[in-house]
Amino acid sequence: MVIGDIVEDVRVRHTGRARDDVIEGAYRVLEQFEVAEHSRDAMKGDSLSAGEETAYATAALALRYGLEEVGAGRAPISAEQVLRARRFDDADHSLWSVFQRVQENLVRGGLSGRDRNGRRLRTRAVASIDRSVSLNRGLWVLAEEMRRLKVTRV
Repeated sequence: MVIGDIVEDVRVRHTGRARDDVIEGAYRVLEQFEVAEHSRDAMKGDSLSAGEETAYATAALALRYGLEEVGAGRAPISAEQVLRARRFDDADHSLWSVFQRVQENLVRGGLSGRDRNGRRLRTRAVASIDRSVSLNRGLWVLAEEMRRLKVTRV
Protein backbone atom coordinates (compact mmCIF):
# COMPACT_ATOMS: atom_id res chain seq x y z
CA MET A 1 0.00 0.00 0.00
CA VAL A 2 1.48 3.34 -1.08
CA ILE A 3 0.77 6.57 0.74
CA GLY A 4 -0.29 8.20 -2.52
CA ASP A 5 -3.13 5.66 -2.57
CA ILE A 6 -4.08 6.26 1.07
CA VAL A 7 -3.52 9.92 1.77
CA GLU A 8 -5.76 12.06 -0.36
CA ASP A 9 -5.70 15.70 -1.28
CA VAL A 10 -8.18 17.66 0.78
CA ARG A 11 -9.69 20.52 -1.16
CA VAL A 12 -12.30 22.91 0.15
CA ARG A 13 -14.44 25.23 -1.94
CA HIS A 14 -14.70 28.66 -0.42
CA THR A 15 -18.46 28.88 -0.63
CA GLY A 16 -21.43 27.82 1.46
CA ARG A 17 -20.32 25.32 4.08
CA ALA A 18 -16.60 26.07 3.85
CA ARG A 19 -16.11 26.03 7.63
CA ASP A 20 -17.73 22.61 8.02
CA ASP A 21 -15.75 21.27 5.05
CA VAL A 22 -12.46 22.53 6.52
CA ILE A 23 -13.20 20.83 9.85
CA GLU A 24 -14.15 17.59 8.10
CA GLY A 25 -10.98 17.78 5.97
CA ALA A 26 -8.83 18.31 9.06
CA TYR A 27 -10.22 15.14 10.62
CA ARG A 28 -9.51 13.17 7.43
CA VAL A 29 -5.91 14.41 7.42
CA LEU A 30 -5.47 13.40 11.09
CA GLU A 31 -6.76 9.90 10.36
CA GLN A 32 -4.34 9.52 7.47
CA PHE A 33 -1.38 10.90 9.41
CA GLU A 34 -1.02 7.63 11.33
CA VAL A 35 -0.41 5.78 8.06
CA ALA A 36 2.26 8.28 7.01
CA GLU A 37 3.91 8.09 10.43
CA HIS A 38 4.05 4.28 10.28
CA SER A 39 5.61 4.50 6.81
CA ARG A 40 8.21 6.99 8.01
CA ASP A 41 9.18 4.80 10.96
CA ALA A 42 9.57 1.78 8.66
CA MET A 43 11.80 3.81 6.30
CA LYS A 44 14.01 4.79 9.23
CA GLY A 45 14.65 1.08 9.87
CA ASP A 46 15.62 0.21 6.28
CA SER A 47 19.27 0.68 5.36
CA LEU A 48 20.23 1.14 1.70
CA SER A 49 23.36 0.01 -0.09
CA ALA A 50 25.31 2.51 -2.20
CA GLY A 51 23.77 1.03 -5.36
CA GLU A 52 20.25 1.33 -3.98
CA GLU A 53 20.89 4.94 -2.99
CA THR A 54 22.13 5.74 -6.49
CA ALA A 55 19.12 4.00 -8.06
CA TYR A 56 16.76 6.06 -5.89
CA ALA A 57 18.58 9.31 -6.71
CA THR A 58 18.59 8.55 -10.45
CA ALA A 59 14.85 7.85 -10.43
CA ALA A 60 14.34 11.08 -8.47
CA LEU A 61 16.32 13.02 -11.08
CA ALA A 62 14.03 11.57 -13.75
CA LEU A 63 11.03 12.88 -11.79
CA ARG A 64 12.55 16.34 -11.56
CA TYR A 65 14.17 16.76 -14.98
CA GLY A 66 12.46 14.16 -17.16
CA LEU A 67 13.35 10.62 -18.10
CA GLU A 68 14.74 11.64 -21.49
CA GLU A 69 17.21 14.11 -19.97
CA VAL A 70 18.46 11.73 -17.31
CA GLY A 71 18.59 8.76 -19.70
CA ALA A 72 20.66 10.76 -22.18
CA GLY A 73 23.01 12.01 -19.47
CA ARG A 74 21.81 15.61 -19.89
CA ALA A 75 20.49 16.27 -16.39
CA PRO A 76 22.21 19.36 -15.00
CA ILE A 77 23.32 17.54 -11.84
CA SER A 78 24.33 13.99 -10.92
CA ALA A 79 22.81 11.40 -8.61
CA GLU A 80 25.84 11.80 -6.34
CA GLN A 81 25.10 15.52 -5.92
CA VAL A 82 21.47 14.82 -5.08
CA LEU A 83 22.55 12.32 -2.42
CA ARG A 84 25.00 14.71 -0.75
CA ALA A 85 24.02 15.64 2.81
CA ARG A 86 23.87 19.33 3.65
CA ARG A 87 24.23 18.56 7.38
CA PHE A 88 26.36 15.98 9.19
CA ASP A 89 23.32 14.46 10.95
CA ASP A 90 21.68 13.65 7.59
CA ALA A 91 24.52 11.45 6.37
CA ASP A 92 23.25 8.01 7.45
CA HIS A 93 22.08 5.42 4.94
CA SER A 94 18.51 4.77 6.06
CA LEU A 95 15.83 5.03 3.40
CA TRP A 96 14.32 7.93 5.37
CA SER A 97 17.59 9.91 5.34
CA VAL A 98 18.13 9.24 1.63
CA PHE A 99 14.56 10.38 0.91
CA GLN A 100 15.10 13.54 2.98
CA ARG A 101 18.44 14.42 1.35
CA VAL A 102 17.17 13.87 -2.18
CA GLN A 103 13.99 15.82 -1.47
CA GLU A 104 15.87 18.77 0.01
CA ASN A 105 18.43 18.92 -2.78
CA LEU A 106 15.85 18.73 -5.56
CA VAL A 107 13.24 21.04 -4.04
CA ARG A 108 15.59 23.68 -2.61
CA GLY A 109 17.99 23.74 -5.55
CA GLY A 110 21.27 25.63 -5.25
CA LEU A 111 23.44 22.80 -6.58
CA SER A 112 26.19 23.55 -9.11
CA GLY A 113 25.74 21.92 -12.48
CA ARG A 114 26.02 22.36 -16.24
CA ASP A 115 23.36 23.09 -18.84
CA ARG A 116 23.11 21.36 -22.23
CA ASN A 117 25.71 23.72 -23.69
CA GLY A 118 28.18 23.08 -20.88
CA ARG A 119 27.69 26.43 -19.17
CA ARG A 120 27.79 26.49 -15.39
CA LEU A 121 24.51 26.91 -13.57
CA ARG A 122 22.90 26.64 -10.16
CA THR A 123 19.77 24.53 -9.94
CA ARG A 124 16.63 26.45 -9.11
CA ALA A 125 14.28 25.79 -6.26
CA VAL A 126 10.87 24.38 -7.10
CA ALA A 127 8.65 27.44 -6.69
CA SER A 128 5.34 26.14 -8.07
CA ILE A 129 3.07 24.60 -5.45
CA ASP A 130 1.65 22.12 -7.96
CA ARG A 131 5.12 21.07 -9.10
CA SER A 132 6.33 20.81 -5.50
CA VAL A 133 3.38 18.60 -4.51
CA SER A 134 3.85 16.45 -7.59
CA LEU A 135 7.59 16.04 -7.01
CA ASN A 136 7.18 15.31 -3.30
CA ARG A 137 4.45 12.75 -3.96
CA GLY A 138 6.64 11.09 -6.60
CA LEU A 139 9.61 10.95 -4.23
CA TRP A 140 7.41 9.43 -1.53
CA VAL A 141 6.08 6.79 -3.91
CA LEU A 142 9.65 5.95 -4.96
CA ALA A 143 10.64 5.55 -1.31
CA GLU A 144 7.61 3.37 -0.58
CA GLU A 145 8.38 1.16 -3.57
CA MET A 146 12.02 0.88 -2.51
CA ARG A 147 10.84 -0.17 0.95
CA ARG A 148 8.41 -2.69 -0.53
CA LEU A 149 11.16 -4.19 -2.70
CA LYS A 150 13.51 -4.51 0.26
CA VAL A 151 10.83 -6.22 2.37
CA THR A 152 9.98 -8.75 -0.35
CA ARG A 153 13.66 -9.42 -1.04
CA VAL A 154 14.49 -10.34 2.56
